Amino acid sequence: MKKGVGIAIAVALGVAAASWIYHDRQQPSFEQQLDTALGSMPVWQVIKEQDPAFRKKIQDETAAMQKAGKSEQEIIDALQPQILRLQMTRLQNAPDANVVEYMKLNMEQTAAMQKVSDDSCFRFLYPEIKGGVNPMRLLDKGLMERRLQADAEMMRAAFGPNKHTVTPAEVKRAENDVLPIMQKLDDKYGDDIELLRNPRLAVGKEKLSCNLVQELWSNVLELPEENAAGVIRYAVSDL
Repeated sequence: MKKGVGIAIAVALGVAAASWIYHDRQQPSFEQQLDTALGSMPVWQVIKEQDPAFRKKIQDETAAMQKAGKSEQEIIDALQPQILRLQMTRLQNAPDANVVEYMKLNMEQTAAMQKVSDDSCFRFLYPEIKGGVNPMRLLDKGLMERRLQADAEMMRAAFGPNKHTVTPAEVKRAENDVLPIMQKLDDKYGDDIELLRNPRLAVGKEKLSCNLVQELWSNVLELPEENAAGVIRYAVSDL
């Protein structure tokens, strides 16, 4: 399963930053503008606390893209992967409960996005293939707020007193836990299981691809919390 399972978690922070740049240009400093726009977002507050260098990088890149006249979606697509990688790093050290909640809300968003359309769901999961979507424009505000709060709690817990350390035993257990899940999907979907490993093959099969992703993680989330968290960390460890 490992790698190529294409978890592709959409990151709402980048979306918010991109949405904001077309507004509120009257303040004297770009940094002040960005902090004003994102100040109420829990994830941005955690980034400010934990990684000021990353915060500065995002500010500088957003300013440069704005100056270059990039569209909202172009800026979203540029910021999302960077923030995703930061969050996946934090996920390795977050406690089990935070890791599982993070994935549950991601899958809740995925299901909600598929109700909009199969194409929107696919773009939400794999923005690098067909271009992304802005979930803040398409999904329920309450769901977005719960996702943002869970993201922030996960990132903060990764630095807290109960932070987790991945061990070789955990990795081995995750490998063993995922084998029967992948076999079950292989028996059901046959050659289409390859869409998990190589989502670029899913263009034209967007509905099937979204269904596969959700079924995979539904099976993982049925595992005991410790096991599910181990599989999630394992699956995203090279993103």
